Amino acid sequence: MKLVAGNSNRPLAEAISNYLDTPLARCVVRRFADKEIFVEVQENVRGEDVFIIQSTSRPANDHLMELLILCDALKRASARRITAVIPYFGYARQDRKPGPGRISAKLVANMIVRAGADRVLTLDLHAGQIQGFFDIPTDNLFAAPVLVGDIKEVMGNDDLMVVSPDVGGVVRARGLAKRIDAPLAIVDSAANGPAESEVMNVIGDVSGRSCILMDDIVDSGGTLVNAAEALLKQGAKQVTGYITHGVLSGGAIARVMASQLKELVITDSIMPSDSVINAHNIRVLSIAPLLGEAIARTAEEKSVSSLFY
Repeated sequence: MKLVAGNSNRPLAEAISNYLDTPLARCVVRRFADKEIFVEVQENVRGEDVFIIQSTSRPANDHLMELLILCDALKRASARRITAVIPYFGYARQDRKPGPGRISAKLVANMIVRAGADRVLTLDLHAGQIQGFFDIPTDNLFAAPVLVGDIKEVMGNDDLMVVSPDVGGVVRARGLAKRIDAPLAIVDSAANGPAESEVMNVIGDVSGRSCILMDDIVDSGGTLVNAAEALLKQGAKQVTGYITHGVLSGGAIARVMASQLKELVITDSIMPSDSVINAHNIRVLSIAPLLGEAIARTAEEKSVSSLFY
């Protein structure tokens, strides 16, 4: 087995490497003066089972191109099998046609397959059907075990209630609620634009509850912050956000820090910036053991889905 890392999240790749007690393969991923990407794998991978660890996070297009070139380079170097380990799969929010135009998630899936990937290992896809966009075996892992462990350790059983910040995330929130044996509430919000939303209703009695807002992605932070305010107005004792992918673009970090959220907990599927690390109410959980175990099981041809039961 060989582990290869791109530049999107080197600390996570190193943590996975430590978990597996397997060093990262020698590989150069750099840019020419005009920002053209250059890849050189500096050790023999012929006949090897290779795992590329690379999120397609900001800058999404650069990191996606790194992943594609790494797949192609390893395929041409005669790797036996190439698994693209994509902790955060960018373009996942473009999974359907809201009008005339594109389904970019399918385009990106096609590109990864054509570049040479033999299978994909990813985490909390924004929409489950994206698994079917790939014409190769695809495992969609869930961060829920990591989040549940932290909730039980930090929050205990303090009159918890899991809340979906919008109607679209109900299935995901219900899954977490079942794991911690807590009731479920829903914030009915209407989108006013790509990064704006307005809370219309809170479905469920949250009075006196410690609410956990559960979602897969926090980007601008507007939906999350507005939902927290609405829950507190309805009598919630406190509100904590548990989100898998901390995209946190634009002024999101400042928005979260100025909000009434007690804490926002995210994973390191996207490499946290210094601003995230220094934020007083943002905390990062590591998914390295989860991904490392999934990689080990994939290499040994064992079940990955059994990690979640």
